[in-house]
Amino acid sequence: MIGSDPVRRRLRRLSLGERRDEAFAFLREYAREVGLTEACYRERSRQIGASLRTNGHYDHTSEELTFGARIAWRNHGRCIGRLWWKSLEVVDCRHVVEPGAIAARLFAHMRYAFASGRVRSVLTVFAPVIEDRVPATIESSQALQYAGYFAPGGKVVGDRRNVETTRIALALGWRPPEPHTPFDILPLFIRDATGRRHLFSVPNDLIHEVLIAHPDLPEIAGLGMRWYAVPTVSNMVLTIGGIEYPCAPFNGHYMATEIASRNLTDPRRYDLLPQVVNAIRPVDAPASDSLWLDRALTELNRAVLWSFERDGIAITDHHEASRCYMEFVKREQAAGRVPSGDWSWIVPPQAGSACPVFHLPMVDKQGVPNFYLSRAVDGGMLQLDRSHERRGRWLRLHDRMKARWRKWRRHRDGLWR
Repeated sequence: MIGSDPVRRRLRRLSLGERRDEAFAFLREYAREVGLTEACYRERSRQIGASLRTNGHYDHTSEELTFGARIAWRNHGRCIGRLWWKSLEVVDCRHVVEPGAIAARLFAHMRYAFASGRVRSVLTVFAPVIEDRVPATIESSQALQYAGYFAPGGKVVGDRRNVETTRIALALGWRPPEPHTPFDILPLFIRDATGRRHLFSVPNDLIHEVLIAHPDLPEIAGLGMRWYAVPTVSNMVLTIGGIEYPCAPFNGHYMATEIASRNLTDPRRYDLLPQVVNAIRPVDAPASDSLWLDRALTELNRAVLWSFERDGIAITDHHEASRCYMEFVKREQAAGRVPSGDWSWIVPPQAGSACPVFHLPMVDKQGVPNFYLSRAVDGGMLQLDRSHERRGRWLRLHDRMKARWRKWRRHRDGLWR
């Protein structure tokens, strides 16, 4: 059996019947939203059915791939920035299969997406899974990541989340800068079709970093914090119409709380909140006043926003992002769709109750097409969402019985693991 077991274990396990159901449901959605003629729909349906019967697989057209990737973004319940799903640019690289070529195309993606700081939303799609053949995949969670090193005394220098990734990179021959700093860029990990890892250094011209400073508090600049300009997520699986694309890196632009309220201050990441408090709190302030934590987070968010805007790099604050999400919900409802939303991900980690999304009831319908990390974490719950279709009572009952049977079969066969 060809392919990397760590990648294979992440993928959804679909029966041929499930793959057919998702393929035809996707085709109906594509035909309905793009205005495909009845004749074209029937011919394409015939082609997909014949290919699935013969090979257990079918190939998306470039138009279907672009549409599916945009719908996957629209369906992904953990993203607050889906108002602009129609503007996603999709680059079809399904013919690119070698690790070196994949790295080169990803670097081209990053260069194009940065756009002198304007930041375009771009997704590059590489080869899909065909039967039991798993293609090369990008193992790095993001194209740019900071290293994390163990230091004497059990301390960590850098990003705690990446300690194990850093250890693997060092074992594979990576030579970090000396001396180590908290913000050393890790190489890109790509796993080929046989499971072998390859490392690629990110070109210096793609490493756009923002030095974090504050317009009124120079002490924050003294902490030496920085962050890269564009998040390029590279380890999520894109599923469209029953076809899995395990290598489909994409990017948007940052919301300030992602950097200030999570990456730099989470105890499992940089854990810099105590240092920010000590930098801005007056020496005569009572140490027992825990509200300084709130003020430190607010000022750090202001510093991140100010620094990105100073450098001319696109970013948004959590209040504006929340307003945009509410507009997205209104547009989806006007189109006759119920938008998916995971409340714990949509509500910002800073001043949540002051944002309109805090008071919005949400249900993550986990429909397909979509993105997922692994079948054990989120992929195993993905399913067809027929809530926007007009289906009679008996069809709805049939859908529920089929879903329950498939869920029972997965548990019986251990397909969740």
